[in-house]
Amino acid sequence: MEVLRRTFEYLQQGGWIMVPLAAASVVLWTLMLERLSFLRSLSRDDITIDEVITLLRRGAVCLEENGLRARLVRNFLARRTGFPRLDVDILRQCAMRERSGLSSFLAIIGVLVSVAPLLGLLGTVLGMIETFQVISLFGTGNANAMAGGISVALITTEAGLLVAVPGLLLSGVLLQRSSRLTMQLEEDVMIISRIVRQPSCALINRRRSESECVDQREGVPVIGETAPVGVYMEGETS
Repeated sequence: MEVLRRTFEYLQQGGWIMVPLAAASVVLWTLMLERLSFLRSLSRDDITIDEVITLLRRGAVCLEENGLRARLVRNFLARRTGFPRLDVDILRQCAMRERSGLSSFLAIIGVLVSVAPLLGLLGTVLGMIETFQVISLFGTGNANAMAGGISVALITTEAGLLVAVPGLLLSGVLLQRSSRLTMQLEEDVMIISRIVRQPSCALINRRRSESECVDQREGVPVIGETAPVGVYMEGETS
């Protein structure tokens, strides 16, 4: 408690400019820690590309992982139709949603990192103005009168740099991770698109989707019916 009290008294010397600076610091670090945890979970709790290929060919939807590939495949399998061209468009829409999530709050973080030193600079200017006002009234011989303006100038500058420097470093790490995951997402979309366009995979998905359309009154498929083995159409010869 003694440390907190001394810290509060020290920061209180910076004047009213410390209030928006402290608010910007809290918001900045909250967003950065949230983004760091989110991007880290997308990288760790994920599936491999071989597992993605297996899931696409089997048509399985149950996935417990919350990684980037797992989220993409889960959303795609839940919305697929069995028609290759339409499925490729659905895949791109799912990838677009994930891509927007990768870059969320990064712009706000960049703005707050830039605002913090500017707030410190504003405090410096206000402190120097206060100091010059004291000098104009009492001259340079009254050190106690000038101490207030100098403390405002120095403490606000120090606080702004303490917020901006680590924030700038961590924001660079977040941008790097976001860019790497975005490149991975684009590669996964290319690979999955090739698999979806394969005739065998498209035929399996179409038959699976068509088998779900059943006439409730008669209990037989409405679409996608095929003639049983050994039954021939009229005009066909064995």
